[in-house]
Amino acid sequence: MADRGLFIQGLRVSVEGTEILKGIDLVVEPGRVHALMGPNGSGKSTLALALAGHPKYTVDAGTATLDGTDLLALAADKRAKAGLFLSFQYPAAIPGVTVANFLRSARQAVHPDDLTPAKFRKLIFDLLEILEMDPSFLGRYVNDGFSGGEKKRLEMMQLAVLAPKYAILDETDSGLDVDALRAVGRSVNAMRDSEATKDAGYLIITHYPRILEHIAPDVVHVMIDGRIVKRGDAKLAHRIEREGYDAIRDEVGSAV
Repeated sequence: MADRGLFIQGLRVSVEGTEILKGIDLVVEPGRVHALMGPNGSGKSTLALALAGHPKYTVDAGTATLDGTDLLALAADKRAKAGLFLSFQYPAAIPGVTVANFLRSARQAVHPDDLTPAKFRKLIFDLLEILEMDPSFLGRYVNDGFSGGEKKRLEMMQLAVLAPKYAILDETDSGLDVDALRAVGRSVNAMRDSEATKDAGYLIITHYPRILEHIAPDVVHVMIDGRIVKRGDAKLAHRIEREGYDAIRDEVGSAV
């Protein structure tokens, strides 16, 4: 299908009357990994939350479609059912709801009855092994008392369980130690190798190229002051690590 992809065109978004995104054009294709890099306050998380349907963010202009479906016309839950996944920078705790029940309910909401209980159980225990998590994790309450690494591992488990068409990972590497970061990378790469989820597209939002050492990007975009000012391959991420964002600002000049 020619319209397959997450297409964002001319997107302008404001928060309480202040414009944050100033005309974003971006396409995430099935089966490809895009990295969105930029300094603090550049608008990266605003893009993620606006696409997910957070009510705080007002879309003033532009379009966003997911495989031909008008994403912006859908309620937040319908966007998830259409195939969009967002991992939050700061996942919320849900005391009283176990991880096992949460994962099963989430899968049922998005893909009703597509896995038998036995197949769902196998999926969960395969993921526990990939993410190096003890099975007792399933009996704990969602994110309640979790370390930063445990929260991010759970989000990667949610990602694999929901099997979205397009996944936005908003600073998934934030606060992770080396082992947790490696586990997150293994989880995403396992999904990219899986027959069921190999066509998923990814938008990885990050300040630093650490996570990109474990998940190789096909395209790197740089956002500064609410605009995407530069695109390139993985070499661009390494250049940012060496030279910082000021070098990009100086290069693009009046564009920002």
